[in-house]
Amino acid sequence: MTDLAHPSVHYPMPLPAVHERTVLTPTQPAQLPAVQSVQLPDGRIVTGYALTPTQPPAAPATQPVPAWAKTAALLAPTVGTGIGAAGIGLSYAAPGLIAMSHALWSAAALIVAAVIAIPVVLRTARRSLTGETGTRTTTHITQNITSTGLFGRANGTINNR
Repeated sequence: MTDLAHPSVHYPMPLPAVHERTVLTPTQPAQLPAVQSVQLPDGRIVTGYALTPTQPPAAPATQPVPAWAKTAALLAPTVGTGIGAAGIGLSYAAPGLIAMSHALWSAAALIVAAVIAIPVVLRTARRSLTGETGTRTTTHITQNITSTGLFGRANGTINNR
């Protein structure tokens, strides 16, 4: 609960009046470095920026060009010309390069055909020379191997029929 027996009341009090006037007297501004006042022949006074000649900035001392820069500068057109000449040469050589690529593919196909055809031709020639008709008897080999134990000596016979 709030204590109502002593209510707090605010009574505003005015601040004491201070009426001291500070008088500001105008003063002449300091002379600006690039501003001048000039009296014209008709009596008017004109104030403006003065055009004072300025000294040009000192030119920096020239330094010799490094040798690597000279070399690079001399090689750049040479390299560019070489690349251009190579492009022109390739454009003239393009039909020949295309013909060579077709010839290489033809040579590869010929080699593959030879690898397949030569054994067939040799087999046919051998059959015609030996008189074989195509029915061939096969050799049957029979092996009978026996042993005693896991690591025992093995004995066997081979029969050719």
